[in-house]
Amino acid sequence: MPRPSELIKITDTIWEIPRSYKSTMRVPARIYATEKLIDQMDDGVYEQVINVAALPGIVNYAFCMPDGHWGYGFPIGGVAAMDATDGVISPGGIGFDINCGVRLVVTNLTFHDLTPRLHHLVDRLFINVPSGVGSKGLIKISGKEFLQIADNGAKWCIDHGYGWNEDLERTEEGGVVRGADSSKVSEKAIERGQNQLGTLGSGNHYLEIQVAREKDVFDKKIAHAFGITMPDQVVVMFHCGSRGFGHQIATDYLQTFLRVMGSKYSISVADRELACAPFHSVEGQNYFSAMKCAINMSFANRQMILHQIRKSFSETFGKSPESLGMHQVYDIAHNTAKLEEHMVNGKKRLLLVHRKGSTRAFGPKMKGVPDVYWQYGQPVIIGGSMETGSYLLAGVESGAQTFFSTTHGSGRVMSRKKARNVHRGKEMLKSMEDHGIYVRTASYSGLAEEAGDAYKNIDDVIDAASKAGISKPVVRLTPVGNVKG
Repeated sequence: MPRPSELIKITDTIWEIPRSYKSTMRVPARIYATEKLIDQMDDGVYEQVINVAALPGIVNYAFCMPDGHWGYGFPIGGVAAMDATDGVISPGGIGFDINCGVRLVVTNLTFHDLTPRLHHLVDRLFINVPSGVGSKGLIKISGKEFLQIADNGAKWCIDHGYGWNEDLERTEEGGVVRGADSSKVSEKAIERGQNQLGTLGSGNHYLEIQVAREKDVFDKKIAHAFGITMPDQVVVMFHCGSRGFGHQIATDYLQTFLRVMGSKYSISVADRELACAPFHSVEGQNYFSAMKCAINMSFANRQMILHQIRKSFSETFGKSPESLGMHQVYDIAHNTAKLEEHMVNGKKRLLLVHRKGSTRAFGPKMKGVPDVYWQYGQPVIIGGSMETGSYLLAGVESGAQTFFSTTHGSGRVMSRKKARNVHRGKEMLKSMEDHGIYVRTASYSGLAEEAGDAYKNIDDVIDAASKAGISKPVVRLTPVGNVKG
């Protein structure tokens, strides 16, 4: 559908489709974007956010963030908070790649230190961190160990020597969501996930070496607190999720919900991709427990990748990860549903917050922000396209308007198929190196899909989130090396 005729401009960065637009809507729909970004929104975003606004138990608004684009059921960039008592849970509001997320690590290296060894380092990372479709991890684990990981998350990795205790302290939820129950996960999901620990996967997943230029530091005090302490500092950002494990869990429960949604619970939705069940139903609780297993596996997956990154740096520079200052800044999820307390009309309520391609962005002094960052707000890590740059943000108090949720990336403006038709991976590889970005990829066609012009301008997206008061820019990060699935 085209831009709805009743789309109301509330502010320069907030647009609303009123509840009166469609009889099935239970709440209005709000899109966070500048005029420029609104013009770039694909038609599916409007239809999907309107459909989300009709889900049972939804509270306040159905949201779409500045990077919003068409997704499965929910728009990517979608946020919906459901009443924990009478609301629903929907896999379409979480995504197939459950706990797809981003982790950022600092070093005490400068770009000058890195330059002579950049190619060697990227080559080493390409070997040590498997990427691409169907990639398998270098570390073999038993089925019993995999179930322990699903139940205990990144803590399993730390207990087995794959990381530092401070990594857990600087991971959302401490690297483990309580209440995971691997008995609610199918054998097929376990089979798909067991050999994928420590792998990037494909699509828009990446491992990137970046530089924090002095001119791109917007808040020096917060940047310093987050570990960005010197000009041209080298950092590492990587983006991946729960791989085939999470995908299978989503697939299994979508089929379950489609069977019971109408016949058992008399729920109808505008799009079967929004299949859902009452949160407190047997099916809803089973999915919630299984989804937590995928969240935990993903935290563990990124923990294992971090271990391999530290190993690669150590091999390249001949120093220990500790002496290289390889401290984790934060690990943040952007495909989850979580129980959180929020203020609604002056009263504290327990809500099930669906974030699908949207990042939690808790403000200063909120429960859940690591002690080391408590007075500054939660670090928010936003990946841009591999040709442009990424951002480190901070959560802000005014983020309450979106249940403390913000953007998660740039947001596509070109389909993967079109990007492959427009670009050639080998040509992109050379062009990027000519522009100072050395890339190793498992797939040239996959590289073409991730071309810079396939995405919105990351600076425009961050500017919209900042002006809307849902997160605060701290540092812009420039890519210099990339491992691509």
